Amino acid sequence: MVVNPEAQTGHDQRWMRQALALAGRAQREDDEIPVGALVVDADGRLVAEGWNRNIAERDPSAHAEIVAMRRAGAAIGNHRLLGCTLYVTLEPCAMCAMAMVHARVARVVFGAFDPKTGAAGSVFDLLADPRHNHQVEVVGGVLGEEAGALLTGYFRAKRGKPVDPG
Repeated sequence: MVVNPEAQTGHDQRWMRQALALAGRAQREDDEIPVGALVVDADGRLVAEGWNRNIAERDPSAHAEIVAMRRAGAAIGNHRLLGCTLYVTLEPCAMCAMAMVHARVARVVFGAFDPKTGAAGSVFDLLADPRHNHQVEVVGGVLGEEAGALLTGYFRAKRGKPVDPG
């Protein structure tokens, strides 16, 4: 279930701004779809960052969330990310959502909704499915307009269309 964006905190916006900066790096440095993610532990400390690396790593699973969770697991020394919050600029897909369930992420906060493949409430609601042994709290739409504009601008530029400056 997608929780209303009013459930967000000031910390959510702060971390989402950092995730948006990572999304910008994906586009600038790697010409990847601009999606950024980071993992924050239960004490509010940054554990790991990531951005889309599918093309650069020739890896279909190298979504921003997966990259950030892999790095977080290495940093923590555990495949379980207990008590952690994952911030990501785009609603997770099914692959990423299920990785969050398996990692026991406590909470995911995302920016733009994905009406085509979103698995945190838009198309599927995998994170709150009661059939899983773990449910992830979801807050969607945090700085969603900014995240959506970044993605729209990227795809417009790829298609050779003018990017809306506003």
